[in-house]
Amino acid sequence: SAYRLCTMRKLPSVLTRTLNSGTNGSSALPDMSEVRSRLRDIVGASTNWRDHVQAMQERKALHTLLAKRQEDLPPKKMKDSYLEVILPLGSQPEIREKYLNVHNSVRFGRILEDLDSLGVLVCYTHTKQEMQPRSPLSIVTALVDKINLCKKIIYPDCDIKFTGNVSWVGRTSMEVKMHMLQLHDGDYSPVLDATFVMVARDPENKRPAFVNPLVPETPEEEEIFKQGECMSQFLVVCTSASVCVCVCHLWVFDLLNSANVGYKVYCLFRRMVSFRSRKLPPNSVWMEDAKLKGLQICHPQERNIFNRIFGGFLMRKAFELGWATACSYGGSRPFIVSVDDIMFQRPVEVGSLLLLSGQVCYTEKNYIQVRVHSEVYDPDTREHQTTNIFHFTFISENEVPRVVPKTYGGKYPMNATSMLYLDGKRHFAATMKEI
Repeated sequence: SAYRLCTMRKLPSVLTRTLNSGTNGSSALPDMSEVRSRLRDIVGASTNWRDHVQAMQERKALHTLLAKRQEDLPPKKMKDSYLEVILPLGSQPEIREKYLNVHNSVRFGRILEDLDSLGVLVCYTHTKQEMQPRSPLSIVTALVDKINLCKKIIYPDCDIKFTGNVSWVGRTSMEVKMHMLQLHDGDYSPVLDATFVMVARDPENKRPAFVNPLVPETPEEEEIFKQGECMSQFLVVCTSASVCVCVCHLWVFDLLNSANVGYKVYCLFRRMVSFRSRKLPPNSVWMEDAKLKGLQICHPQERNIFNRIFGGFLMRKAFELGWATACSYGGSRPFIVSVDDIMFQRPVEVGSLLLLSGQVCYTEKNYIQVRVHSEVYDPDTREHQTTNIFHFTFISENEVPRVVPKTYGGKYPMNATSMLYLDGKRHFAATMKEI
């Protein structure tokens, strides 16, 4: 099979002590409903939408509990934030309906929601202070760095176990590594691993807030911590640069480093006299014909504990549109391989009109690289603002046509579609390196 297999990173021995064979102890683990209940208790969130304004007003009083300096907070260890959570699809059949798709496997969009909730709870566990029943911190997802899958099918009738811990800490941000395993023949086998970056803010979610420093204990933890440090530096560069600058840098990078793709595309576009002079190659599809769009009204039901739209909901909707885009393009059922570089640029308010646009931006053999752009529309100001950009790598059951960008005559050899093509190639190449 051409399906890629991810190499699960080695966990520190202190964190793997409970990942043993068998099901002993699974019944005592919290489930995902308890995870969300704990989160509401930690921040004092109301389950009634009518009370959300009062609940947020009450959180303002927690400002006095914020640390003035990071040095005032006690250091924590990786094992201090380690959590295990069960998703009892096998032992509690009544919850399967929520997770079931038409192909009788688990909806991956629901898994994204669960990972997002678990990541936030892991961070609250790391920052928990004694004698403080409620946390003054607002912890939100800033980046989904990577989600790699090593199973093609997630079964709807077998228990799933999630594990997670804080793996790196800056001054106001935390990296969380999570793993998902599924029970087969008495053993939990790996399904995916994920890396999220979370940020801590004040009780009103307006300013950054300090978090407890992290102290690695073993050489393995030191290595994991260093990986997180490298990612934090990359995140600073991305958030401080404009989108246009980043795209242009990616284009130049590919031209210089991808002789087989970037330079050939560049030379091909240079030979084009005008937009209309380009002919579609055989077994190919124009990028502009490989799109799907969707609209969501953001109801209170989808709010998070801070009364903004839940990041997991945004990821689920973007994934489902991405899957539909890959399915309609390839003409057969696609399977998710990797999720990469989801940057949460701005929160989405309850009541927003959420516009989603899926674009096939690169293909190779059976693989389909899909980019989903998410934006909110303000009907009062008629303004559009980008909230997220998602990158998904799918594999189709059959080989798919090539997707081809168009160009135009003018000052620059490449248009925005061409840049999306090269950016898609870059994301695909990064995913394939991990095979």
